[in-house]
Amino acid sequence: MISILDEVKGANSIAIGGHIRPDGDCVGSCMGMYLFLKKALPDTVKINVYLEEIPSVFNCLAGVEKIKRPDGTKHNFDVFIALDCNAERLGDSEPAFQNAKKRINIDHHITNSGEGDVNYIVPEASSASELVFDCIDENLLDVDIAKAIYTGMVHDTGVFQYSNVSPKTLRIAARLLEFKFDFPQLIEETFYEKTYVQNQILGRTLLESVLFMDKRCIVGHLDMRTMKFYGVTSKDMDGIVNQLRYTKGVDCAVFMYEVEALKYKVSMRSNGVVDCAKVAAYFNGGGHVRAAGCTLEGTFHDAINNIAGQIELQYEQQ
Repeated sequence: MISILDEVKGANSIAIGGHIRPDGDCVGSCMGMYLFLKKALPDTVKINVYLEEIPSVFNCLAGVEKIKRPDGTKHNFDVFIALDCNAERLGDSEPAFQNAKKRINIDHHITNSGEGDVNYIVPEASSASELVFDCIDENLLDVDIAKAIYTGMVHDTGVFQYSNVSPKTLRIAARLLEFKFDFPQLIEETFYEKTYVQNQILGRTLLESVLFMDKRCIVGHLDMRTMKFYGVTSKDMDGIVNQLRYTKGVDCAVFMYEVEALKYKVSMRSNGVVDCAKVAAYFNGGGHVRAAGCTLEGTFHDAINNIAGQIELQYEQQ
C-alpha cells in the first residue's frame, strides 16, 4: 500500500491517465484520484486528468468536464499517475507518462508487470478504484470522491457479484455509502440502463451467437457494416460479453467487434475454468482470469479459430 500524498509531495504538476476506451473502473478511479488531489493539494499545483471520450453515463460524476483528451505529446509533468492499466494501454497519454519525472502505476490486472518508478499492483483487488481508496487519506473523503470510487467498484465487480469481491471490497463500499449519495440511481443509470439501440445490438448479437468447443464456449460478434447500420460505436458495447456469459453450461464467452477492416477488439469472460488472462496474453492482451481482452487481426473466423486453439490447450491440460 502507498500514500499518494507522500508520493506526490513537492510536485508542482501532476497528470492522471487511464486506458484507451475507458470503462467504469477507469473513469471512477481517475476521477476519484483527481478529485482527491484537487482537494488535498494547494491550488498552485497543476493537476490534469487525461482520458479518451468517456461514455455519457458517467457525466453524473463531479469533475468530468475537466477531463482533457490525450494528445500524444510528452509534456513535462513532475508526476504521472497511470490507473487501471499498464503504460502501453495509456494510448496517446503514454509519451507524457514516460517523460514524467516520476511515474506511478496503480492497477489490479495480473498481466501488469509494473512500469512505474512506484508500482501498486494488486491482482486480488476488485478494481483500480478500490486501490485508489487504499492510497488516499480517508479523512479527506467527500461525497464526490466517494461517488466516483464507488462507481468504479460497481462496474468492475458487476455490482458486487463477481469473484473479485472480497470482504475488504464490501467494507470499502459500506464506508463510501456513508456519504449518502443516491447509489440505487447511480447503479441503474450507469450500469443497467441501455438505450434502445444498445438493446437492439445486444439482441442481434445474442441471436447470431454460436456455441463452440462442444458447447462449452460461446461467441458473438459485430462487424463494421452492422455497427454502421445501427449507428453504434465501441461505447455501446458494454455488457454484451457479460450477457453471453450468462448462457447456461458455458465456461467462456467471447465477444468481438470490428474496429477497422479485418481488425477485432476481443473481450472474454469466464467462470474460472478458462483463464481469460492467459488467452489474452498470448495475443499481447491482458486482464484477469475471469475477464480479459485483446486485439486480433484477420477475419472473424480467423480470430475465433485462434482463440479456440488457446482455449483448447487449457482444456487438454485439465
